[in-house]
Amino acid sequence: MTTFPDGFLWGAATAPHQIEGNNVNSDFWLAEGRVPGMERSGDACDSYHRYAEDMRLLAGAGLNAYRFGIEWARVEPEPGMVSRAELAHYRRMIDTALELGVTPVVTLHHFTNPRWFADEGGWMGERAVDRFRAYVEVVTGILDGVPWVCTMNEPNMLALMTMMARFAADPELAAQWQSPTVDEGVRPVLPDPDPRIGRRLVEAHHAVRDLVRERTGAAVGWTVASQALVARPGGEEKLKELQYVREDLYLEGAKGDDFVGVQSYSSQWVNETGIEPAAPSPDNTLVGTAYRPDALGIAVRHTWEATGGIPVLVTENGIATGDDGRRVAYTGEALRHLGAAIADGVDVRGYLHWSLLDNYEWGHWGPTFGLIAVDRETFARTPKPSLAWLGEVAGRNALGSGPASVQAAGGDHQGVADGVAQSHRVAVGRVGAERVVLHGGP
Repeated sequence: MTTFPDGFLWGAATAPHQIEGNNVNSDFWLAEGRVPGMERSGDACDSYHRYAEDMRLLAGAGLNAYRFGIEWARVEPEPGMVSRAELAHYRRMIDTALELGVTPVVTLHHFTNPRWFADEGGWMGERAVDRFRAYVEVVTGILDGVPWVCTMNEPNMLALMTMMARFAADPELAAQWQSPTVDEGVRPVLPDPDPRIGRRLVEAHHAVRDLVRERTGAAVGWTVASQALVARPGGEEKLKELQYVREDLYLEGAKGDDFVGVQSYSSQWVNETGIEPAAPSPDNTLVGTAYRPDALGIAVRHTWEATGGIPVLVTENGIATGDDGRRVAYTGEALRHLGAAIADGVDVRGYLHWSLLDNYEWGHWGPTFGLIAVDRETFARTPKPSLAWLGEVAGRNALGSGPASVQAAGGDHQGVADGVAQSHRVAVGRVGAERVVLHGGP
């Protein structure tokens, strides 16, 4: 039996651009119409109007936390022009969560920017930090009662997306554009984010951190994408080099925060020349990454060490798959690795699954990460068995010892339990020999 600390947060996460629909004032909406190969977000999941239904489904399953974002491009459609109606909308979202007994975890910036901000040079513009601080000053006025605030989502990926935006704007470089989540064929190794952009994002984070604390009383941090990099023999020095530019620069920027969000999906090997691409395999996920539920344990351990012991909140973890039994198998195994890290002394405050909904994955609709399916035509929500399963884990605040930790609560779950058990057996074989190395963790 894997148990979790008292007061542990159990929930799911979303991002505004991926679920709200019609974020027409954002730079990403503009890019969708310009970059070859990108699908449009359009109405997305229409969660802008259906957020209450989404939260009721989450709470009804037994989860107690919901991470959602505020869209800067809606709040400030023009420089200095603040939409009071949009602020009221996001305040209603916070109130709805609180009324349902759900802890709101609010993200102030999740990848997308107002178009006008991008036109000013984006995060490398002269006024970027002042612009962000002014936006955050406005938003803090609606955050009463919010106990957790993430200033930015994955600044290391945001730095990478900023580089990609430069590629997309230059016809000669446009062919180098990659979706941050999915591509056809072998999943390429994403380039290193530019440290100059990373340092600017650290500056922006520090510019608003104390402001949010003072005005809201919330715990403040930001979330960092972890690739759970592990060295092959001979790759130890290369690992240190890559970890710094891809993660540790941002983890150092988290020092002084109240928590750090860990976002982990898969793991990658590093040899003496660099990161090894995920080998082609029918067992890879829908976004081309290796099936590696052990990555979460690697990620939280490295984050804990690199930050000098800042409390961890798992703000994203999940798998792109059309097989919900495999989702449960993956999540159960990931939670076991998380529990082992907690038992070894890592201070973890909660687990938020990515994602609550099948949503728009930054240029593509194909990858499905959600605990809830969404009909693209009618927007009807259909909870998957994985939602009920995770709610049961949350209710026990513990993970059982059976295959993939499925504790079937009656006949309704029996088919899921059978499918998950099979998926788990396959998963154990998949990880195979690598697990011997990785159980120790860095």
